[in-house]
Amino acid sequence: MNEHCNKLQRNRHSPKKLLVSRFLCIFFGFYALGCAKVDLTLPSDREVASIFASSPSVSASMNGNVVEVIVEQPLYQIRRGGHLWAKVGPYIYLFTAETESIFQQFPGVAGVRVVTRTSRRSTEVARALLYRDRLNSITWQRALNIAGKARRDGSGRPTFLEELIRWGEDHTDYGYSEEFVS
Repeated sequence: MNEHCNKLQRNRHSPKKLLVSRFLCIFFGFYALGCAKVDLTLPSDREVASIFASSPSVSASMNGNVVEVIVEQPLYQIRRGGHLWAKVGPYIYLFTAETESIFQQFPGVAGVRVVTRTSRRSTEVARALLYRDRLNSITWQRALNIAGKARRDGSGRPTFLEELIRWGEDHTDYGYSEEFVS
């Protein structure tokens, strides 16, 4: 009997069992730390509308956990600027301090979608969806700089618009109407 008890005590502290015990303690320790509650509150339609209310041609609302911004783009602008102005529309409104602010204030927002439509027929021109995790603090600064140059100087220097389009296509899910972009 004494020999049997010694054998049990020796097996109880075997390296294999200690390793498994240590792993389980570490696993559940990290699990407990990772279970901190994150506030996934979404903004109301009114909050979203007030954040994106830059002009009467812009409206914003929630669509699930995605902010949807609808912009009426004047048809004369698209005719004058052609496919370049048709493509750049969503990115002008997407890469803004307002979009960055939505992501910072509301962790439950998964993305921001901007849809541009013609002001006359409400025909969709283009759309772009930026997901929350696509940009970090450094790439946000780059996006804001590119978009700022395009807004300020794009009419006189179309290369700024082209740069914004390339940036947008690299960082968003996008689509263009064949009617306006061929």
